[in-house]
Amino acid sequence: MEQPRTRPAQSRPRRTAPLPPQAQGEAPGERAAAPAESATVYRAAGKARRPVPPVVQALRRFPNPRLTGLGSGLFCAGTMLALGLLDGLLFAGSAAVYGVLFLLVSGLTAGWVRKADLVTAPIVVPIAFAVGTVPIADGAGGFGAQAMGVVTALAMNAGWLYGGTLIAGVVVIVRKVRLMARRAAQRRAGQVPAKKAPQPRRRTA
Repeated sequence: MEQPRTRPAQSRPRRTAPLPPQAQGEAPGERAAAPAESATVYRAAGKARRPVPPVVQALRRFPNPRLTGLGSGLFCAGTMLALGLLDGLLFAGSAAVYGVLFLLVSGLTAGWVRKADLVTAPIVVPIAFAVGTVPIADGAGGFGAQAMGVVTALAMNAGWLYGGTLIAGVVVIVRKVRLMARRAAQRRAGQVPAKKAPQPRRRTA
C-alpha cells in the first residue's frame, strides 16, 4: 500500500511588533518637537538679525543702579547741593539752570530707586530741591536771613519744584504698573505658585 505523502512544514516569517520609540533611540515627542524647535530657532534668529536702534543701545549702556529709600534721598540731596554750588559759581545762581538740572535728577532718582522703595522717590525730591537752593539763595547776615532767602527761592521757583515732583511721581507710577502687570503675567503662566493657607497646628496630648 502506498503511504500518503506528507509535505514538510514550511517556516513562516514571524511578525514582530514594532519597537517602541525609546528602543529606537528617539523620545516620544522628539519628532513632534523637531518642527517646533526649528520654528523657535528661526524666530530667534530673525529677531537677532533686526538692528537695534542707537538710542536703545545708549540707554542700555547707561548705569542702572538700585538705591534704597535712604540711598535715593542721599543721592538726590547731595547731587542737588553740588549742582547748586556749581550753579552759583558758574551761572550766578540761575534759577532756570537749576530747575532744568532738578528735573533731570528727579527722573533719575525715581528710575534708580528699588522696587520696594518706590514711594520714597516723590518724598525725597522736594527735600533735595530745598537743600540745593541754599547755595543760590539771596541771604546774608546770619541764619535767619539765609532761611528767609531759601523760603523766597522756593516760593519763586515753585514751578520747577512741582515739575520735578510730578516727573518723579509719573516715573514711579509707570514702574509700579509695569511691575504689577509682570506679576499678573507670571501668575497666569503658573510661574508663581499660590500661597498656601497656614494649617492649624495639631495639639498633642
